[in-house]
Amino acid sequence: MALSESDLLDAGDDGLLELFGSRPAGDVPTGPLEGTGIVRWGGSRLARPLARLVRAAVWRGKVFAPEGYLSNRMTAFDVLAVLAQVYKGPSLLDERECIVIDYSRISLAARGVRDEMRQVGPGLYLGVVWLYGLRVGWFALRVPQTGPTPAGTGDAAAG
Repeated sequence: MALSESDLLDAGDDGLLELFGSRPAGDVPTGPLEGTGIVRWGGSRLARPLARLVRAAVWRGKVFAPEGYLSNRMTAFDVLAVLAQVYKGPSLLDERECIVIDYSRISLAARGVRDEMRQVGPGLYLGVVWLYGLRVGWFALRVPQTGPTPAGTGDAAAG
């Protein structure tokens, strides 16, 4: 069964930990990916409205450049900001390989942030957010779909 953003929003912190730990890093994506912020607490009851709020007002995803960098897509206007280096390395969670998004070397605004992600399905990544070495949240990234969206698989943050 293929996972969706909706499944990740429903999984809760324990389920996301288990899923992240069971998956390989996958390939580093390129181009724009749609993002969904996922809180660690409150279950889907809080996760869905907070994901909608974050997406509408603050963070919409990431754009991966083939040269090993990315920019975050910020605000409803898709402003590219908050640069980071991207490479494969060991996860702080389990020492296994993951895709590391390292803000410490090139971003003053996010110097204490490190994101890690693993591919959990075709075109779908689960990421964990670290702030000064403390795990503070999760996010999902998905490759945008082209063409018509099958019924029931629309933007999980919106529904």
